[in-house]
Amino acid sequence: MAHEVCRTDAFCDYYKQWITVYKEGAVRKVTLKKYHLTQDWLEKLIPDLAIEDLDRLAYQRLLNAYAEQHERQTVMDFHHQLKGAILDAVDEGLLDRDPTRKAIVKGKSPREKKSRYLNQFELHKLLECLELGPCISWDWLILLIAKTGLRFSEALAVTPKDFDFSRQTLSIDKTWDYKEGTGFLPTKNRSSVRKVAIDWQLIVQFSELVKGLPEDSPIFVGGKVYNSTVNSILARRCTQAGVPAISIHGLRHTHASLLLFAGVSIASVAKRLGHSSMNTTQKIYLHIIQELENKDIDLVMRSLSSLT
Repeated sequence: MAHEVCRTDAFCDYYKQWITVYKEGAVRKVTLKKYHLTQDWLEKLIPDLAIEDLDRLAYQRLLNAYAEQHERQTVMDFHHQLKGAILDAVDEGLLDRDPTRKAIVKGKSPREKKSRYLNQFELHKLLECLELGPCISWDWLILLIAKTGLRFSEALAVTPKDFDFSRQTLSIDKTWDYKEGTGFLPTKNRSSVRKVAIDWQLIVQFSELVKGLPEDSPIFVGGKVYNSTVNSILARRCTQAGVPAISIHGLRHTHASLLLFAGVSIASVAKRLGHSSMNTTQKIYLHIIQELENKDIDLVMRSLSSLT
């Protein structure tokens, strides 16, 4: 650490140093912000608690205090962000044992979640309400994400050069930093670098739209981009279509869920979405996979009953 740490030092000071030494420059900015947010809560809840006094009881009290104002999943994330630093403190001899062992994670009941995705009928109604003119607009971005399942930052980074109109593919090998405004960034992970097959209709539409545009410039970016702006336009279109309002990220969920319901394998969906592993896809779309499994059981039973 930056200076010799004693067992009597405040744990929140140790955690602050730990973030600087182990996390700055090693994790994405968005992840680093979460660590700093955890640090803010430590200063609020246990500003003077010494490292040596962080036993199981003190740690459980900390989690309970945090849980009073947060949902269980958020408390779980808080717990995991602290655990890394605490295990390092154990390794360094600052703590005799791991106080996070057998910790009970509580939390407020989750708020009623907005619809995460649309069904096929609802998506058709939404797409019919899009105002698709002869020039690039946010409605075109909505259509592109609905038909490809791209992340918002990936769609923003699309340039004319990324389209291979003869092979009907779209290359995804970068993202656009709409949060900090620094331009192109690498993809979320190595698996996110991919070629996404696109339908002939989209090929025809975009081959006209990108004519004459600079090959290496993002087609949707013309200044500072706000996620909230595009979400507002999408919400307005959903209202016009008479379907549940979803977010731009909800369009990605819609795309994936329609593929799964159509019988596309989890492996293919994971590859198309740019997930690092099939486990990620299974975890996110567990509810749909379970629904499909129930359908499969019905099919199996029907097949068996016909064997008499």
